[in-house]
Amino acid sequence: MGVRTRLVCTIGGASTIPSASPRFALSAAPSSRRLPERLFDRLGRLQFERPLVPLLIAAALTVVSVVLALRLTIQTGFESLLPSSRPSVQELNRVAARTAGVSTLFIVLEGGPNTPTTALRQAGDALVPALAAVGAPWVGSVEDGVHEARAFLSPRAGLYAETKDLEGLRDDIEARYAYEVNKATGTLLDESEEPPALDAESIKKRFKLGTEATPDRFPDGYYQSKDGKTLVVAVRSKVIGSDFARGSEALRRIREAVARVNPASFHPEIRYGFGGDLQTGISEFAAINADLTEVGLFGAALLAGVVFLYYLRIRTLFAMLITIGIGVAWTFGATELLIGHLNMATGFLFTIVAGNGINFSIIYMARYLEARRDKVPLAEALDLARRETFRPTLTAAAAAGAAYGSLGVTEFRGFRDFGVIGGIGMLLCWIATYLALPSILTWMERLLPLDREAKGVWGRIQRATQGGLAFGRPFAALAERAPRLLTVLGVAVALAGGAFVVFYVKSDPMEYDLRNLRTDASARAEEIRLSTLAEQITGYVGTDGMAILVDRPEQVEPLREALYAKRDAAPPGEKPFEKVHALQDFVPAAQAEKIPILEEIKQKVLKAHRRGVLPDADWKTIEEVLPPDDLKPFGIQDLPAGLARAFTETDGTRGRIVYISPTEGQTVDDAHYLFRWANAYRRTVLPDGSVILGSGRAVIYADMWAAVIDDIPPAVLLSLLGTVLAVLVAFRRGLPSVYVLAALLVGIGWMALALVVMKVKLNFLNFIALPLTFGIGVDYAVNIVQRYTREGTGGAMAAVRETGGAVVLCSLTTALGYMALVRSNNFAVRSMGVAAVIGEVTCLFAAVIVLPAALVWMDRKRA
Repeated sequence: MGVRTRLVCTIGGASTIPSASPRFALSAAPSSRRLPERLFDRLGRLQFERPLVPLLIAAALTVVSVVLALRLTIQTGFESLLPSSRPSVQELNRVAARTAGVSTLFIVLEGGPNTPTTALRQAGDALVPALAAVGAPWVGSVEDGVHEARAFLSPRAGLYAETKDLEGLRDDIEARYAYEVNKATGTLLDESEEPPALDAESIKKRFKLGTEATPDRFPDGYYQSKDGKTLVVAVRSKVIGSDFARGSEALRRIREAVARVNPASFHPEIRYGFGGDLQTGISEFAAINADLTEVGLFGAALLAGVVFLYYLRIRTLFAMLITIGIGVAWTFGATELLIGHLNMATGFLFTIVAGNGINFSIIYMARYLEARRDKVPLAEALDLARRETFRPTLTAAAAAGAAYGSLGVTEFRGFRDFGVIGGIGMLLCWIATYLALPSILTWMERLLPLDREAKGVWGRIQRATQGGLAFGRPFAALAERAPRLLTVLGVAVALAGGAFVVFYVKSDPMEYDLRNLRTDASARAEEIRLSTLAEQITGYVGTDGMAILVDRPEQVEPLREALYAKRDAAPPGEKPFEKVHALQDFVPAAQAEKIPILEEIKQKVLKAHRRGVLPDADWKTIEEVLPPDDLKPFGIQDLPAGLARAFTETDGTRGRIVYISPTEGQTVDDAHYLFRWANAYRRTVLPDGSVILGSGRAVIYADMWAAVIDDIPPAVLLSLLGTVLAVLVAFRRGLPSVYVLAALLVGIGWMALALVVMKVKLNFLNFIALPLTFGIGVDYAVNIVQRYTREGTGGAMAAVRETGGAVVLCSLTTALGYMALVRSNNFAVRSMGVAAVIGEVTCLFAAVIVLPAALVWMDRKRA
């Protein structure tokens, strides 16, 4: 018989210590056993006699779970991390429902050094009808310039000037006319007082052309850069970027239409690309799905590698991967039923659940293989592994669920959903282990008996490693060589970590650079460049503007005045925003009194033109801004659709949307500024007592941080209390509890020091690592102390050598589940993986180095 190794391992809060008895009976008499045990006995007989029945049940549940899991959507916005009851989230949803009916796609045409301006315009003009032919809902409207707005605003440009300026222009035209006539007839008395020149440039300046209210910023009405080398075609679609299926179809149809036109046919240097929120939404969704897939596959490869390295058996690896795959599928099928979606915090839980949940299989498999190596028949080995591991592993699953559950009591939805999914995952992975794994082993043994020894080199390797690789022996040798030094050094480093973390907290270690919380956009650099370029050329209201939706258009002006009062009252250098934009900006004041003056100006300009006072070269430009004969006052409902689109709600209502642009020179990636901006417009009381709420990224992010700061202390405290309670229950009282908690504190101190030295900034995701480290990190010390108390004085080295291997394997699978997150493209997810791995490693090292060193030192002093 092989040497029997006493295994101890844990998942989430409890240990398993297999029996060391030399022989095992199948089970006691049914009448002497409790109901759960009798049910387990019946399940065990079914798994041995008819293994396909439990496997078919598991397979059916897995298929249903996979179908449900595939329906899960990923919510990428920060608002998905907050509870829906938050006023900022409710207001954001209200505004989005009224304004999110149209998305924008930019086709950006770029020419080379030899590309004429006209070639780009011809290509843009050809694209407009071709894209319009795609039709709704894929294409609602398409334009390559502000021709419609230009045609409306140019003859009304004078209405945007001040009345006194118009009167001055009228008088200057009269004076210039008289001056030119008298000069031509020789009756000019004084040439020293020449009136202002009358040409296109002077009239445009007097009419305020080139301001925000007029379209002359666009060359000849086109969305074209000043150098003429870039032209933008803007498409409005009724399909939004968050609808991946329909958005992808819209992009496909639009791309095909652009390819048919072939912009390069107008000049070989012309190339094109796509930008805008429709393109961005689809790209980000595709990137997140690819990221989830890559991280999941990488995590699975890490888990498979370390499990195979420990057991060096393909069949063992296969059985355990199938089992954990079933558990993970059930977990996310249940997630779809209970929550219905994933978010930035929970999207990467696949690898974490797998890394923690596979430990149940490790424990069962270790005990099963030990029995089979001792020549225990298959049925008895299955029964033995089940009886000796199900109760401790169930306790472990409950303890791990409690560690996740400490997050479930928080208001912050990013934490709460994480806790719910993780807690359910532990229970379902446990059920999958005890339902499917024994049947898989039975089926495999009947196909290929385990006791049939391999021959040659591979057989010698298997016999040499039949108890698993000795992961714990290096740590035992280290602790035995210098116990006093390791103990003192370990405690000193932990105390240093505690001292440093105090100063670190005082220095405010929160992450305020939002660029470090987003997805790495380097792969989408070209798309981002095109979107930014298109927004600059078109003047499109982008994500940097925050929207407010008032109840009535009459509230816009009082709101504007109240917001400007807040802005002007801010201390120097802390101005919260730059300007308030509304559709009413395009409706000039005092139109009725300006119209008669403009009619006079028109008649005088026509008369001057007839007399040749105006240069012929300027006449075409001047004629465009002359008011029509039927000029009359207009309101927001008369503005062209292209001009009013950004301020138009999905049902066509105009005039209730207000945008607030950020302060010039400030970056919206700075959370400090974002908080100041949010507080300026979050809640505004108008003179009539009505309250206008604001939302958007600024308010959402400010509320998110407030929720994190409020929820982390109770979550950490609850996790710590639960951990202490679990230790006290496991060891009743006395020194063993002290040993375990002391080792945990050493591990936490090391973790704190590592975070400080690495200058890890805390954010809404890596905060999760703190409460989880208490609940999961304590288990390794529990295992060592459990074995030490069984061995008695002098048993510390045996505990590490024999138990340490399984402890290290359990820790590795958990740590590797976190480590896979470091491969994510999202910086916040990476930071969570780094913090969690640090906690796992420090708690493990405290348990297998410092703790046994301290025990050896104490035992030697007693001796």
